[in-house]
Amino acid sequence: MANPKVRCAIYTRKSTEEGLDQTFNTLHAQREACEAYIQSQRHEGWAALPTLYDDGGFSGGSMGRPALQHLLDDIRAGNVDTVVVYKIDRLTRALADFAKMVEVFDDPGGNGSIKPVSFVSVTQQFNTTTSMGRLTLNVLLSFAQFEREVIGERVRDKIAASKKKGMWMGGHVPLGYDTEDKMLIVNETEAETVRHIFRTYENVKSVHALKRTLDKNGIVSKVRISNAGKQSGGNLITRGALYTILRNHLYIGEISHNGKVFPGQHTAIIDQDLWDHVQTILNSNQVRTRTGVGCKNPSLLAGLLYDSEGQRLTPSHAVKKTSSGTKRYRYYVSRSLTTGTPTNKGLRIPASDIETIVLNRLHRFISSPALVHDEIGHLVNDAHDLKDLSLNAIGISNKLKQGRTEERRVILSQVLKRTTLQENEIELQVSITGLVNALGCKLESCQEEDSKDETIRLTEKASLKRCGMEMRLIFGEASDEERPDLALIKLISRSHRLIEQITQSENLSISDLARQEKVTPSYISRLFRIATLTPSLTEKILNGQHPPDLTAAKLMRLPELPLSWKEQETSLNLS
Repeated sequence: MANPKVRCAIYTRKSTEEGLDQTFNTLHAQREACEAYIQSQRHEGWAALPTLYDDGGFSGGSMGRPALQHLLDDIRAGNVDTVVVYKIDRLTRALADFAKMVEVFDDPGGNGSIKPVSFVSVTQQFNTTTSMGRLTLNVLLSFAQFEREVIGERVRDKIAASKKKGMWMGGHVPLGYDTEDKMLIVNETEAETVRHIFRTYENVKSVHALKRTLDKNGIVSKVRISNAGKQSGGNLITRGALYTILRNHLYIGEISHNGKVFPGQHTAIIDQDLWDHVQTILNSNQVRTRTGVGCKNPSLLAGLLYDSEGQRLTPSHAVKKTSSGTKRYRYYVSRSLTTGTPTNKGLRIPASDIETIVLNRLHRFISSPALVHDEIGHLVNDAHDLKDLSLNAIGISNKLKQGRTEERRVILSQVLKRTTLQENEIELQVSITGLVNALGCKLESCQEEDSKDETIRLTEKASLKRCGMEMRLIFGEASDEERPDLALIKLISRSHRLIEQITQSENLSISDLARQEKVTPSYISRLFRIATLTPSLTEKILNGQHPPDLTAAKLMRLPELPLSWKEQETSLNLS
């Protein structure tokens, strides 16, 4: 009785494209070895499928290979009984990827309708349908993955060592250079373009203005032709590419690697003075962008404020029309509310509330030289620095209290690492390194490395409470000053003014007063009720000591306000 036919799919792979153009390459050799093995098993009914599953130039560390995906598709379709490879690492070098393949081999159809596919290596014969075969394969794959990682480390070490010697390690050839024997050679025509870019930026001091000038003059990117003869480049240079050019150490004859620069073996295009001046301008512009200098209404805590869930609060604003024009209201809003994420935990709080409490808390800390010295004095060894620390601390605290908005933003971005809105307090994480630098002191390199991630924790009692349509920060016992509600004060003042007008005029009616104030008679009637508020509550409102949930809108919406002051206190929860 003849054995049933076993359809064998041969899979071959080579990591690089080198040598694939030869008449007989490694893919052919792998296939021949697999075909010979299948031929030796013909008495079992084995037969090689004519389909070529060849991946030339693809790494075994990923499943993103066209021939492999074709093979898996055929397995799922039930067209393959056995997969044959020369070595296990030809199929994959990643244990996690092999686990995914085994799932397909064991149940190709996903519902048990197709029989499992076995797996064979010519040099190591295994059957993945047995537990022993899987164990052996997993061990081999672990070594294959280890070998791949070791090779990767060797390549990285080789690149690092070569760059340390100043060698250019390939990639896109930058504008201003050509390559010859894997070395960068100056292209004088393009080099003059690079010099023109640097000189123009030195004059205009803005990448936006630089791009406009270059576009106007028709200056384009480097034209490149691939090995296949395909041309790319020759387009207007984007702003991102201009930043890359202006920051590229290659142009001053240096090679950069992992944040370090080394003298290069190629010729520089830009002289050191021009390079230094351009970097100074770039750094200055970067600081202005990060700190908000130049903005009309910079948000002091932009990028520094988080809620208790770890969500960053981003600056937002609303513009409302008033009788005198428009007014801009600033807020900090949870990211979930700005991205449309379905959640009820987002916050939207007035910017002035949180900015005031953070500034006051930092001011109290920095204005106390004793507190500052206790936290960072052990890091400052120079006696002169210790003497200046107190004077500089007082200067910075004064800027936090009375300085310009731009000065405050610069200090906060340097000193403050993170501000978190907890349930009943606000937590400030002050960067020790940033504080020392802001105070004009210097650390030894070892101390700076040890303290770069250390912070000083400051807290302020405060809780979030809904007031009207928004959340307000209610200050705790540690607040420096009460915060009167200007809207409430204006409402009370207006109510008393109108009461005085109508009582002093014999012919003035409520309708006349409504037309005069451009409101409805009903609104005037509700205003009159406000004038009857208990004196103790009126005094609390003027001093900012009223209940935090008592707002102007709430007072005006009250259906009625008792004339009895005792009943007023009860209805307004003042008793």
